[in-house]
Amino acid sequence: MRLDIAPIGDRLDLYDELPGWPEFMTKDPTGGLYYRYFDQFWPDFSLLAVDKETGKPVAKAHSVPFAWDEDPAEGLPEGGWDWVIRQAVHDRLSGTKPTMVSALEINIRPDLRGSGLSGLILAAMRDNAAGHGFTDLVAPVRPSGKHAQIRQPIDAYAHATRDDGLPVDPWLRVHVRAGAKIVNVAHYSMTYAGTLEQWRSWTGLAFDATGPVEVPGALSPIHCDVEQDHAVYVEPNVWVHHRI
Repeated sequence: MRLDIAPIGDRLDLYDELPGWPEFMTKDPTGGLYYRYFDQFWPDFSLLAVDKETGKPVAKAHSVPFAWDEDPAEGLPEGGWDWVIRQAVHDRLSGTKPTMVSALEINIRPDLRGSGLSGLILAAMRDNAAGHGFTDLVAPVRPSGKHAQIRQPIDAYAHATRDDGLPVDPWLRVHVRAGAKIVNVAHYSMTYAGTLEQWRSWTGLAFDATGPVEVPGALSPIHCDVEQDHAVYVEPNVWVHHRI
């Protein structure tokens, strides 16, 4: 497959052909802030990969430049994905000069997942950051295999390795193979709430008993409170750091 990987630009029609996250994950208000303005605020930091032979999109990749005065190798904020989006927006509105780039999403077309394409898109994101003069790329990684071990604490899962020393998690493994270092866990990387009726509509589940609810695709159980009529999802991610 020959790929054309470039900023999305005016190709939003192709961008929209690619599938997104599970519905419940689109309810994060911070994510809504980013996706409403990404093509206006950071047009050069969202990439689209298109198959040159078919003209069909195969992957998309989102990142944002932001300002962080500390060494990312020494640790990054617990707020993870939500934090870095808010930081990037604040920097953009205040005119603060960014110092590094954070990946936000790499989404591969479902029929091509597991084909090695994710590594190519990650390399393109690294090259894009370098091309804009940055020497550090970080990412609040959403471990792709964690949903299958939803009850395992993220701190144990994030640092679990295979016999060859590489991470057990496939997506973390892609980053480490590309030269990244696992820095720390972002324990509340995405946090959002809804009424029980909203969660029922988003997931098709009952949400009729107080306690943890396991939702397909979630990395940790959703906290359900019937008496208070709300449920809250707190997703942990794993910060990694690429020196580029």
